[in-house]
Amino acid sequence: SDPRMALHQVGRKFQAVIFDLGGVVLTPGPVVAIRKYEQEHRLAPNTLAALFMSGGASGPFARLERGELNLDQFFPVFHQHAASKGVKLDVPALFASMHDHLHIDARALDAIRCLRSEGIQVAALTNNWRPQPVPEMGTLRPFFDVFVESAEVGLRKPDPEIYKLTLDKLKVDPSRAIMLDDIGTNLRTAKELSITTIKVDELGAALDQLSALVGFPLKAPGTRAVKASDRIDADVLGTYLGGVLGVGKAPVEIRKFEHGQSNPTFYLSMGPAECVVRKKPHGKLVPSAHAVEREYRITHALHAAGVPVSRPLHLCTNADVIGTPFFVMEYVRGRIFKEALLPDIAPQERTHIYTALMTTLAKIHAVDPAAVGLADYGKADGYIARQLKQWGGQYENNREAFRILPMDELLAWLPRNAPATERSGIVHGDYRLDNLIVDYQTPQVKAVLDWELSTLGDVMCDVAYACLPYHFSAMVPSLPGFAGVDLTGTGIPSEDEAVAIYCKAAGIPNLLESESGRRKWNFYLAFAFFRIAAILQGVWVRANSGQASAGNAREVGGLASAVAEVGWWIAQGRPAAWTPAMHGGAGPVQQVPANAKLSMPDYRARLEAFMTQHIFPNEDAVMALAVSNNRWTIHPLLEELKKEARRQGLWNLFVPREADPEGKYGAGLSNEEYATLCEIMGRSFLAPEVFNCSAPDTGNMEVLIRFGSEEQKEKYLLPLLDGTTRSCFAMTEPSVASSDATNIQSSIVRDGDEYIINGRKWWISGAMDPRCSFAIFMGKSRFDGPIHTQQSMILVPMNAPGVKIIRPMEVFGFDDAPHGHAEILFENVRVPASNLLVGEGMGFVIAQGRLGPGRIHHCMRTIGMCERALELLCERAVSRVAFGQPLAKKGSVMKDIADSRVEIDQARLLTLSAARLMDEGGNKAARKEIAMIKYVGPAVAQRVVDRAMQVHGAAGLSQDFPLARMFSWARILRLADGPDEVHRDDIAKLELRKYVKARL
Repeated sequence: SDPRMALHQVGRKFQAVIFDLGGVVLTPGPVVAIRKYEQEHRLAPNTLAALFMSGGASGPFARLERGELNLDQFFPVFHQHAASKGVKLDVPALFASMHDHLHIDARALDAIRCLRSEGIQVAALTNNWRPQPVPEMGTLRPFFDVFVESAEVGLRKPDPEIYKLTLDKLKVDPSRAIMLDDIGTNLRTAKELSITTIKVDELGAALDQLSALVGFPLKAPGTRAVKASDRIDADVLGTYLGGVLGVGKAPVEIRKFEHGQSNPTFYLSMGPAECVVRKKPHGKLVPSAHAVEREYRITHALHAAGVPVSRPLHLCTNADVIGTPFFVMEYVRGRIFKEALLPDIAPQERTHIYTALMTTLAKIHAVDPAAVGLADYGKADGYIARQLKQWGGQYENNREAFRILPMDELLAWLPRNAPATERSGIVHGDYRLDNLIVDYQTPQVKAVLDWELSTLGDVMCDVAYACLPYHFSAMVPSLPGFAGVDLTGTGIPSEDEAVAIYCKAAGIPNLLESESGRRKWNFYLAFAFFRIAAILQGVWVRANSGQASAGNAREVGGLASAVAEVGWWIAQGRPAAWTPAMHGGAGPVQQVPANAKLSMPDYRARLEAFMTQHIFPNEDAVMALAVSNNRWTIHPLLEELKKEARRQGLWNLFVPREADPEGKYGAGLSNEEYATLCEIMGRSFLAPEVFNCSAPDTGNMEVLIRFGSEEQKEKYLLPLLDGTTRSCFAMTEPSVASSDATNIQSSIVRDGDEYIINGRKWWISGAMDPRCSFAIFMGKSRFDGPIHTQQSMILVPMNAPGVKIIRPMEVFGFDDAPHGHAEILFENVRVPASNLLVGEGMGFVIAQGRLGPGRIHHCMRTIGMCERALELLCERAVSRVAFGQPLAKKGSVMKDIADSRVEIDQARLLTLSAARLMDEGGNKAARKEIAMIKYVGPAVAQRVVDRAMQVHGAAGLSQDFPLARMFSWARILRLADGPDEVHRDDIAKLELRKYVKARL
């Protein structure tokens, strides 16, 4: 097994929760059914329990639960067994009753989703039989990390072995696990194994106990704790609602929904009462946006008409209560699908869900506005023209801040091609899969959310909007879709099939059965893209004014250009197979052949577009895993992003032209050219790996390109270039001052056709990564002779016997999972002599060749980090008010901004100068400049980030912003690239050398 995995059980006290199903997740449970059967058939209490337990481990019920008997075999055996005890039973009727008492409890699934979102693993451990007792078992599986069924594994509770099996699958110690069960005998065994137990008599009370143990709420999945920036007073709101809703005084708990980009939405519980509060944002608002009064009105009307919406409870137009108007609605439990491909859902259920998506829309459109009091909710005619005026006007108002050329084209094209007639009705305006709450147990739509954009108008616009996933790539999580995916066998209907489902449910002819209808459909699609691009542009503007509801609003808003470009592509009758990059209207990005080279402007444009479309929107998801209990695993999204980067030709950009003049291994860029791309990547911790340009792999690949034998390149270099493995560089040692590499004490000793490696290394970056397959190890192959010829470098597989990872090292509390920094013991590790790089005594020569380019990369990425920190500083300064004026008007803040701008530009120019000198004269010619940037770059970054943290206040130190991690990384570089003192001394010595030579 991988020695790294034993080190990963750190963090919260509890790392896993084990749920029984019947009586816990499936309620009211078989125990209730059994008691009811006994009462109805006048059996003494516990008669059936005694029958089930009789015979012990060899009894018929035990054999059923271990899978040794199926139900058909069990019924006659158990009937005879009961008769032998003097009990007359209708066994099939008894089990039918037990099945009828098993229904998914939405409260349990809410709790499970909350647990998993916080990184706690969840297991199902159930005694069941074959065939499965309820069809919902298949529905439940995706909610659990581990699913253990007695009839599958041949063990049953309370046998300790089934508990141990479950713990083994979870890879947790029993003391780190909690178990919920409704049967005491099952919990006794768990307790004996040191598992913390909760007896479930009433699920709500049991979940309250569980919440207290894990330390966070287990209600309202998809919510987070309220921050000061949300500007909502829970006590004031609770007091107000306690009166108007008639629930009285009760403890108030409030959390914010993370879903959505516009009106802030909150979950509120007051004792047993639960509701949702949806409010306007604070500050100056975009005209006609955030009309919560209209949302309340339409949901009130539609709820009365039988449309699935959350029941509205109260509208408050008095801004004095919580600062803005708001309305209150019922809290609806269920599933919200954020991924259009519906992973973990069976194909048949996918079909039902997408069918429900389209038929529910037809149900909305079937409502007569006049009949439900909405005749004046909007003008029935001229909807397209009004929408073009509204969204075109919003776009033009924001054009100075964010101009989008395809939007200009669409603004001219759409009015000329609008349909002559419109099918009028209630238009939702933002109808899509992730605005539906779907029942946990069935594909029934329980509520349609987010009516902010609703009006009266052409209902086919809603249909086109619902079909946007057919034109968006799955690579853009903020705009989920499946363009380019083969839907065969997935259960998801094609776009034509989805439109046909809607038309049939609406009782209208299928629009796509005629050529004119298809042209009209293309218009509706182009219009939908135009509209969503205008919305996204508004999100971007709100984000830059500090009014956005979601934390990733700036990155999401930045997708406006790409969305508009697809719309313009469709308007011209060209099929758009995926979301294009924003690079000047050239259409959807085509795959770049492996040996193709792009121009530098194209590289920069593609890279910036990729960052906006794919990197920034995915940071939160990847970082959430990196701080969870599963943080030493790799987020599957990373591999998908890497595939897309490679497809776009943004791969292995780091390989310098002078090391690879034929462009065999990389893009063939100069150090100066690549430095500018490094700055773009440096804006996100996620980016370098996605483009296969992350340390320490880049340095190791350069070593292998420059110094590796053909055999070494084949075995170690090519997998790294392909991105299928990772590596580390093992030099630093705990027992000596490793900034002076001559101090290294680890040994590399020849023994026949092998070398024996011994030594202890630490701060080995990347070694904790489960994909790390080898290390470049630096040690002494001789302990005498010239001091700079004693060291050698050798390739050491991480799975070689004798390689032992001792622990992950932390920096300011960050362990930098999943890559980490390890302390490693190499104890009598044997590797083939052919693994030696170049020859014995060449360690320093190799090290000097490795250090130059890598330092350029680090410094330019650091400058990118500085730019993002300065952006955050400025955004905070203009959006926060203290002592009666924005922070941006404070003299100290203005000084911080000016100093940061000057220092960043100075550091950039110094780094680019060093890169140019390297290109012109090699690493040796640029030795002083390389030392200068290593001395200046991290120090500048530390100062800039520190200023940004100060302006953010306590928030700057928190996980809500990337500043704390940035500061940590800047401080690391002041040691990882050699201490400041070493670089400073080198600069001084090289400067003085000119004067010494002059005197000679």
